[in-house]
Amino acid sequence: MNQEELKLILQEGENYFTEFKECLSGLDKEIVAFANSSGGRVFLGIDDKNNVKGIKITNKLKSDVISTARNCDPSIDINLDFVKYNEKEILIVDVSEGKDKPYHCKPGFYMRIGSSSQKLKRDEILDFMIETNKKTFDSLTNREFDFEKDFDEDKFLKYLETAGITPVLGTKELLRNLGVFKEYGLVNAGILFFAKDPQKFFPQSVYTAAVYRDVEGTDVFKREEITGGLFEIVNKVMDFVRFYTRGAYKFTGKPKRETIYEYPLEAIREAVINSVMHKYYPEPCHNNILAIFPDRIEIEDYWIKPKDFVLGETKFRRNPIITDLFIRIAFGEKMGSGIMRMNKICEKENAPKPEIKIRENYFYVTFRQSYEYLDFVSEETPQKTPQKTPQIILTGLETKILNEIINNPHTSRREIAEILKLSQDTVKEYLERLKKKEIIKRVGPAKGGYWEVEEKEIKEK
Repeated sequence: MNQEELKLILQEGENYFTEFKECLSGLDKEIVAFANSSGGRVFLGIDDKNNVKGIKITNKLKSDVISTARNCDPSIDINLDFVKYNEKEILIVDVSEGKDKPYHCKPGFYMRIGSSSQKLKRDEILDFMIETNKKTFDSLTNREFDFEKDFDEDKFLKYLETAGITPVLGTKELLRNLGVFKEYGLVNAGILFFAKDPQKFFPQSVYTAAVYRDVEGTDVFKREEITGGLFEIVNKVMDFVRFYTRGAYKFTGKPKRETIYEYPLEAIREAVINSVMHKYYPEPCHNNILAIFPDRIEIEDYWIKPKDFVLGETKFRRNPIITDLFIRIAFGEKMGSGIMRMNKICEKENAPKPEIKIRENYFYVTFRQSYEYLDFVSEETPQKTPQKTPQIILTGLETKILNEIINNPHTSRREIAEILKLSQDTVKEYLERLKKKEIIKRVGPAKGGYWEVEEKEIKEK
């Protein structure tokens, strides 16, 4: 560009393709806005009244401008040029229309509207994604991810095993086939599943689980921030639920005992999966939450309500790659039938259907205790048959360990610990509790012996 061309641009002033800035402040917003629109140029060294102030062009200035563009998400390629106008230097930042929309910077999402760059509101971001019909959050490449340092090969192989995929191809080729690896590296969905530390990149992917002593939720008994890949998080959340909810164990006189769980666990699992699949991840300040109260379990999912969404009717996939990754391991349904599935599970397990509330930015699912469980543990309910054996109260974890023993009387402490993902010391402690309650006894030596379960009526309050 020469001085005459710049003179014409100064006469025209700022427009859809032109932005004047006196310094670097706010440059990231302008770069993002042009990349999200039709491209344009930022002229550094000119104020917003079209006065040429000039800017000292140094290698450091160029480096800072390039770093600003690279720190956008995804990274934005730019070209730099310069021109002198009345002996004053002007640096020109040329931004092409982005091929990986939408882009955002630390202050948010921006678009070029008229002669200014405007920040998009939440609904506008969603509409923009729909209009471009190309990119969603989970499909964007993250340039901060270092594949050699941050990728967890073991986690990926475990996923392949669960999905029934034989790793005959190279790792990157397999990732490409799953839709999570592109020319510049792993996309966000791949990071959320296969990074060594996904929360390093997306701290909002933490899942908060809590237990309250009171129905109001003011007295916290236990709180845990559950981390890891999304695949791991779902399993850990369900371990938390099983650990802190109850189960009534009924001896029926048959070889196989009957367990009556406090809540419909498979329906809760479906709700947890849905909350992870449909979460609005670009919002950095909200975790998903599962809260266990004395009389209910509540799941809170941060989302943005889709336009014209109708509960139970609208088929909606906010994060299609994340959804597909879950479907490959039989977690969730592709056609958005999660609510219907939860209702059917609850009906089958004689439990109330989940209560669902929708807000613009939150999705709530509440589960109540099953009718059968409440009937079994209620002291006011008359027994249909005379009580022939003493009743023993078990905790949720004691019930889980007892189930493992019944399923395999020759199981060891180490095997139980591996299956339930507990420490051997914890299993040892709970085995001693079961012995003291005279529920189990060890027959024979530690190696080569087996467990024997006493015939008692077991329940939990």
